[in-house]
Amino acid sequence: MNNVEIIEYQPEYQTSFERLNKAWLEMYFTLEPIDRYVLEQPEEAILKPGGIILLARYDGKIIGTVALKVIEPGVYEMTKMSVDQAYQGIGAGKKLCAAAIDRAKQINAKRLLLYTTSILETAISIYRKQGFVDVPLEPGVYERANVKMEYPLH
Repeated sequence: MNNVEIIEYQPEYQTSFERLNKAWLEMYFTLEPIDRYVLEQPEEAILKPGGIILLARYDGKIIGTVALKVIEPGVYEMTKMSVDQAYQGIGAGKKLCAAAIDRAKQINAKRLLLYTTSILETAISIYRKQGFVDVPLEPGVYERANVKMEYPLH
């Protein structure tokens, strides 16, 4: 895990961001229109409104991603967390999740939410170990989401 470095998104990493997220989404689901927009235009969809994208780099290769997307002022959704299947198990997911939580604290976020699905057991385990707790899920945010979690920032 010590060899996994968390870095800030730069435009040259857009293809890695898109590739890594499409890989897991297409493995388990189908891409929704919102996924295509966010993955193909992350600067517009995430960064321009005030969000953050972090990447995991291992031996010079981008192997993982996570984003904090603005939902409303002070409320962020942790989204597009992905780790290349070939690098799963080395702690990159834990490090990305922890870095996203730290950034939410640094920017004085009031709430940090995430949406996932119960079939992603490893991801849910990481989220719970980092301190996320289950909260009621409102319908219609994502077709595939059946779990909503929140990190207690305050």
